[in-house]
Amino acid sequence: MGFAKLSLKGRALKLLAQREHSRLELERKLAAHVQEGEDLGAMLDALEQRGFISAERVAESVLHSKAARFGTARLAQELRSKGLDDALVRAATEQLRATELQRALAVWRQRFGTAPATPQERLKQMRFLASRGFGGEIASKVVRGRAEDGDLE
Repeated sequence: MGFAKLSLKGRALKLLAQREHSRLELERKLAAHVQEGEDLGAMLDALEQRGFISAERVAESVLHSKAARFGTARLAQELRSKGLDDALVRAATEQLRATELQRALAVWRQRFGTAPATPQERLKQMRFLASRGFGGEIASKVVRGRAEDGDLE
């Protein structure tokens, strides 16, 4: 059955069956489908109360699927764009900081694997890591090869 004949609640449940969605994401996706007499806010409240919408599950899902490829800054931005509150975003980013250097090193190894031969190549590698949301200090350690020496501070 396509989306054409589904009720608003049916659409919401179909979206939630595909992946975790935040309340804000569902509001954005369903707003165009609200019919006269339907209350999107009340329907979302009911789904939230029954546990179908969970900000914690959305955060876990994003971190699980993307933490290996992106830095803390990029992941925090994605969580905020989904409408998650600051306390939840802060808790999630604190959890990520402990593995930031290891994750950056893995991303760098997969993309480059060898130390840069020129200053231009070094900058290119650092820009790549920065574009993935890794901080400048972390990117510098990885590109200079100090991450493998146990220099984590």
